[in-house]
Amino acid sequence: MRFIMIAVLIDMMSIGLMIPVLPHLVGQFTQSQGDQAFWFGAMMFAFGIANFFGAPILGALSDRFGRRPVLLLGFCGLAFTFFMTAAANSLWMLVVVRLIGGAMQANIAVANAYVADITPAPDRARRFGLLGAMMGLGFILGPALGGILGDVDLRLPFVASGSLAIVNWVYGYFVLPESLPTARRHAFEWRKANPIAALRGLIDLRGVGPLIAVIALTTLAQFMLHATWVLYTTFKFGWGPRETGWSLMVVGVVSVLMQGVLLKHILRRISTQRLAVIGMCSASLAYVAYGLATDAWMLFAIIVLNMFSAANGSNLQSIVSGAADETIQGRTLGAVSSVNSLMAVLAPVAGAGMLALVSDAPRGDIRLGLPFFVGGLIQLLALGLAVWHFQRQRALRAGISQV
Repeated sequence: MRFIMIAVLIDMMSIGLMIPVLPHLVGQFTQSQGDQAFWFGAMMFAFGIANFFGAPILGALSDRFGRRPVLLLGFCGLAFTFFMTAAANSLWMLVVVRLIGGAMQANIAVANAYVADITPAPDRARRFGLLGAMMGLGFILGPALGGILGDVDLRLPFVASGSLAIVNWVYGYFVLPESLPTARRHAFEWRKANPIAALRGLIDLRGVGPLIAVIALTTLAQFMLHATWVLYTTFKFGWGPRETGWSLMVVGVVSVLMQGVLLKHILRRISTQRLAVIGMCSASLAYVAYGLATDAWMLFAIIVLNMFSAANGSNLQSIVSGAADETIQGRTLGAVSSVNSLMAVLAPVAGAGMLALVSDAPRGDIRLGLPFFVGGLIQLLALGLAVWHFQRQRALRAGISQV
């Protein structure tokens, strides 16, 4: 477990480094805030659509050839993306680079399959939480360092990110062991690895079909926040890379605290399903509060108070993983990643589009929070669907036990 946790930590640090500065880099090639929001959304769209098609294929390849070679391919893809972004001199080049990077990068899905390989089903929520804590730690170190480097030069964080991706490749090649025994490998089939077939397979898993819609909705709302956070805080509060980096660092601290420290204790007292409901309820309120915030310090307070939502992804993912056969964990979690990628396609179009509509509003105007208000409604819809599904499952189990 410690091997894959270190790999994920380095991976998320490299990604976190670029987050505070990428929208500002886009701004160097645009003439207005509206254009900046549009083109940043276009880049996220390009990455998401490529990852939508690539993730289930790479996940299925990891079921056939093992997790390690696919992870190494992903690290190469990240390094290429970061170095080419640092060298980009036009908007179209940025979009093309993100498209190629999205097709080659499925590290998180394969890392989750790696954890599923080495972990009994009852312990997966806790283990996925530990992996989430490493992601959070990467988001503590990465954005803070990215903000500092971005104040020096907007392209410097991308050089640092590419260097970290190379470090991860070297670590993976020489240190990271393979987790999938040959006896548990599964033949690769194109007809099952395409994203449509992979999503259909998810829906057919026993007892989790509606949860795919819950994952899709919560991810859509979350990615709308990701797509607009930097520009929203810039437009509303005048933040630069440094302030954005600090805010993302706080997100990382909260995630590490929740998933790496508190989650195992909470799961001893309440079920994974109940914790997921609490997390979605918290997220619904937090999104609206982000949009209503009138002072920058309020954003930091909301991030801390929204702690329970940090465990949503690992909780829902553990339920889906537990319903899948051990030989198709890569394809299953690659399909979950594909769901997330599809939402990553829609989220920037929706989020950045809504922000572009209100980008002419003056600093501090409540209208700038439009993407967050809509995100809160989407989270509320996911919450209602999850509650209905869990109640229905309890009723079915009660009926079976009576028979």
